[in-house]
Amino acid sequence: MSNHSLIYQFSTHDLPRRAGEMREYVLDLEITEPVGVELVSIPVGGVIEVDVRLESVTEGILITADIYAIAKGECIRCLDPVEIKIDRRFQELYRYEATNQMGRKSKKRAEPADDLDIDDELMMDGDIMDLEAPIRDAIVLDLPINPLCRANCLGICPGCGEKWEKLSEDHVHELIDPRWASLGALAQDGPEPSAGRFPE
Repeated sequence: MSNHSLIYQFSTHDLPRRAGEMREYVLDLEITEPVGVELVSIPVGGVIEVDVRLESVTEGILITADIYAIAKGECIRCLDPVEIKIDRRFQELYRYEATNQMGRKSKKRAEPADDLDIDDELMMDGDIMDLEAPIRDAIVLDLPINPLCRANCLGICPGCGEKWEKLSEDHVHELIDPRWASLGALAQDGPEPSAGRFPE
């Protein structure tokens, strides 16, 4: 298991398995891989604060967590740095691993369920719960796909790269068809002598 994955592993050893028992924790996860979407994410070295409440229930452990972090990226219009504050809550049930008659662990549940539900379920690994998937999902849902420095950002002029907000309202660039560019250079050199005539 990589060091990155170990960051999200949390031991529930201190939580009794009796239904109704509850514990609270504050976790500061310093991440080693970006977490987010393509244009904005929590960078390597960033910290995700997770305020956790664990409750023992009959089927497993119910976790309620509040996530706080700062994601960084660039405005899609003007390319200025952007910071997004993440403040999101998730709640998930981590099911206990069942044991068979021989006392061996089994992830098969006593009651059959839809295959899709089984794939989406979170399972305990002994006393350990892996928090990576719900934390990542919560962060991604809280991030804009197209980050902006502000809602009315005007972007930049494609001709000179300056921000539109710093340019005059009549700012334009002369667009020259590249097919005529060579003719413009000839015109700057001045007219050529007519054929058959010599300067006096």
